[in-house]
Amino acid sequence: MQNTIGNQQTKPPLAFFAISARWLRLLLLLVLTLLSSTASAQNDKAIEARSVTPSKVKGSLKVGEATPAVEANASQTLIDTRIPDDPRLVRILGPYRAPVRALQVVIGRLDGNLLKGRIGAGSLGNFVTDGLRAQASRSLGKQVPLFVTNSGGLRKNTIGEGKLRVGDIYELLPFENALIQVDLTGEQVLKLLASVVANRDAQSGARITFRLGKDDRPELVSASFVDPRGREKAIDPKAIYSLVTIDYLYGLGGGRYSTLREGKNMKPLGITMRDALLRYVKSQSAAGRPVRAKLDNRFIDMNPAPSKETTP
Repeated sequence: MQNTIGNQQTKPPLAFFAISARWLRLLLLLVLTLLSSTASAQNDKAIEARSVTPSKVKGSLKVGEATPAVEANASQTLIDTRIPDDPRLVRILGPYRAPVRALQVVIGRLDGNLLKGRIGAGSLGNFVTDGLRAQASRSLGKQVPLFVTNSGGLRKNTIGEGKLRVGDIYELLPFENALIQVDLTGEQVLKLLASVVANRDAQSGARITFRLGKDDRPELVSASFVDPRGREKAIDPKAIYSLVTIDYLYGLGGGRYSTLREGKNMKPLGITMRDALLRYVKSQSAAGRPVRAKLDNRFIDMNPAPSKETTP
């Protein structure tokens, strides 16, 4: 130890500081533990208080009861042209303005509602297949005897009477399925139409009689071609027929439409079914004709009565 003259001040050893620091740490840890326990207890009481049913006595609260909820005030802002456009949003939407406007263009008028039905996709299926068959015939320069497509590719269930817009066709046919031509024998055509009936798909150009078999599944009974004037013509099993369908069904390979892959001379027509249907509607409008499609006797259910037409 060192002493100073006139002032009995003693300088503690280094060990004293080490011991004191240890005790200070322990003391600080104890204080923090006590504070944490106190806060936790207060939180538990607060949670318990909030779970208590508020007092029904107005103007006062009992001990342990939660504070009544404060009523919130809300305001409304009218969104109109007085609010300036966000320039960043305008730049993002800019490239899409013209395509969206194009979807609103009226290309024809629909006479009657179009409804998607169970067999042959109803009047909606008739509209699509009749239109595509007519457009394919015009493109090929000869009458196409049969057009077939799957009803699952028709993505609208109804189109209302009145103005027919580009957007209606895009909503109905959103996929990039293209038209193809393929040669089938009459025997293969009958097998194809059996698949059409069994899968409740759509077709134009044939008159089909079917019955409901096991599990309410449609089965082909007979089929014949029908020309544009409604005259029936038997399907010759040995003859070759050039029909039109979509590349999607041809690309399925095996399974329900494997018959298409048995055909010969498959040739793309170079147009999607959506663009072909748009051209068909526009041609009808240019000729001053509304678009008409209704149920006819292309699918005849022989179960209830031989002459009863199937309904959607």
